[in-house]
Amino acid sequence: MVIPLKIPTCDQFTDQELVDFCLSNPDLYVERDEKGQLYINMSPTHLLTSANNSELNGELFWWNRRTKTGKVFDSNGGFFLKDSSMRAPDLAWVKKERWDALTKAEKKSFAYLAPDFVLELQSDTDSLPELKLKMEKWILNGVRLAWLVSTNTQKTYVYRPEQVTIEKDFTEKLSGEDVLEGFEVVLSDILEY
Repeated sequence: MVIPLKIPTCDQFTDQELVDFCLSNPDLYVERDEKGQLYINMSPTHLLTSANNSELNGELFWWNRRTKTGKVFDSNGGFFLKDSSMRAPDLAWVKKERWDALTKAEKKSFAYLAPDFVLELQSDTDSLPELKLKMEKWILNGVRLAWLVSTNTQKTYVYRPEQVTIEKDFTEKLSGEDVLEGFEVVLSDILEY
């Protein structure tokens, strides 16, 4: 399917222009890095990646439904970060108090807010070194806990501020630690790879 892009004439989008661009092109998955470079993806993921992403979203969703401690976001939720990037992780969670502090207008746009937790799931077309760099940028922008899930290596790379990245095998229990209190999952129980 051919989708025409509606791009305004400018060297670099302001935040509002980026929001307008995304609203004008709802079929595109758009991110902006800290240098203003846009990354646009419009191809769907493979079914296996999509199924695994749904499993991960479901685990966090049901934990959050029980605890009522925050808000869960899928890959369509964009966040403006302090380095001027706009990122949309595969899965994110924001603590309830921080979500409740946003205005209705902020909730209906891309909020200037780093999620408390993000998860990125490596797809077949993703470069692991590039994703690892992206995870470090999430942490530098205020994310408190980040998981990079790689079905290729069957490892989860756990990122925390000012801590060494930890590698966990899919057979090991992952903990939400003090960010997602009480959340635990063994990825080999829910993912297909």
